[in-house]
Amino acid sequence: MASIALKTFIGLRQSSPENNSINFSKSLPTSQTHRRLRINASKSSPRVTGRNLRVAVVGGGPAGGAAAETLAKGGIETFLIERKMDNCKPCGGAIPLCMVGEFDLPLDIIDRKVTKMKMISPSNVAVDIGQTLKPHEYIGMVRREVLDAYLRDRAAEAGASVLNGLFLRMDMPKAPNSPYVLHYTSYDSKTNGAGEKCTLEVDAVIGADGANSRVAKSINAGDYEYAIAFQERIRISDDKMKYYENLAEMYVGDDVSPDFYGWVFPKCDHVAVGTGTVTHKADIKKFQLATRLRADSKITGGKIIRVEAHPIPEHPRPRRLQDRVALVGDAAGYVTKCSGEGIYFAAKSGRMCAEAIVEGSENGKRMVDESDLRKYLEKWDKTYWPTYKVLDILQKVFYRSNPAREAFVEMCADEYVQKMTFDSYLYKKVAPGNPIEDLKLAVNTIGSLVRANALRREMDKLSV
Repeated sequence: MASIALKTFIGLRQSSPENNSINFSKSLPTSQTHRRLRINASKSSPRVTGRNLRVAVVGGGPAGGAAAETLAKGGIETFLIERKMDNCKPCGGAIPLCMVGEFDLPLDIIDRKVTKMKMISPSNVAVDIGQTLKPHEYIGMVRREVLDAYLRDRAAEAGASVLNGLFLRMDMPKAPNSPYVLHYTSYDSKTNGAGEKCTLEVDAVIGADGANSRVAKSINAGDYEYAIAFQERIRISDDKMKYYENLAEMYVGDDVSPDFYGWVFPKCDHVAVGTGTVTHKADIKKFQLATRLRADSKITGGKIIRVEAHPIPEHPRPRRLQDRVALVGDAAGYVTKCSGEGIYFAAKSGRMCAEAIVEGSENGKRMVDESDLRKYLEKWDKTYWPTYKVLDILQKVFYRSNPAREAFVEMCADEYVQKMTFDSYLYKKVAPGNPIEDLKLAVNTIGSLVRANALRREMDKLSV
């Protein structure tokens, strides 16, 4: 069981027919990265007359940008509503290699190509990770304000109308195929910052508006447990930045977070230093200080240029779909436990939801209903649900105490663990394992946990 669990560590999933191998030696043209959509709309769906299907995407992050682009390319009249066009979400900014090819991302929006990681235990034992990477493999580090803007611009180029506005609420349809009426405050250049109350009628809505989603509240999607992520962007000297040129650090321990980890991730001309917690939100600044202290001399003398904080969902919402309204990304709760990965899953869910609408509407010619959007949820859950469940278990096993974290870091030194972890993370599919190595890994995992429990008992004796 342990070997199976570790294969699923950090975002892996079973490979699917749509996930073909990608050559990353050069960027593929956009036309090749989007598979041809199969049209299978219900014959009973009424045709839209005099216009194409209209869909509003609320939220302009990776989920919203990917959804809007897919909709616009699929013949849907698309409206993307986003209030903060320069939003800098407190996010580590790590993206897997497969996302670069799958979403045709240009290399110039990637600040750093991380090929080395240090996992640092509560007792400051550091394990170097990355020795199994091939020469062309890396983890991309991006700034969210750069990535998000790029995806929104590409959606606009595809034909989506990008509206600088704050979504307020929506009125539900009064009849089966009547429109949703969205109320929002527009902040275009004509309003001089004061804002103007506007309405928009659409046939379907995709909620991509983050953890505090107003779209989710509109459909009574229910609450979920959330973490607080806190991050400081720190500009350090060129000499110190050289150390982080292609290196990221992850710190674990009760001092930096009782249930997550602290990080130092490199950006273009600074580092992002942050942490997160679900259980002790009021102590987040204390954990952040501890993360800076653990990084110590490597960031000493740096200047804090930005401070960011934001809620991060811990599990999917009880409801992610109602009638012709669907949730994606953080609004739906698609952030993995243990690793805290969300960017790829946000963009992927936005695209999958949009594809379901395009297919169900015959490229905007027919009305859609809940059964069309439910295909997105069924596909998503079948593909990714095991990943989220296993990572939840891993977090509960290895983040529960400092001795367990020491065992976790010890396991990360194993070359086989590193290979399985990176292969799974970079390509979002299960890497084929070696039965003998799997058996060794299972034995080592049990051994590490036994030593962790023994250490915890000894520490408990000292604290009495």
